[in-house]
Amino acid sequence: MLAANIWHWWIGVILTLASVLGVVAVVGGYLKQVTSQRYPGKRARRDD
Repeated sequence: MLAANIWHWWIGVILTLASVLGVVAVVGGYLKQVTSQRYPGKRARRDD
């Protein structure tokens, strides 16, 4: 029973870290997308 308790604890830690990293990745991707539309780089600009 001790091994089951330790196993569940580590699975919880791994899932928590994966969830936090997933949320950070989604928020970072969203901000990158919004910022790139607001401030286009040199490639997106046209020289008229």
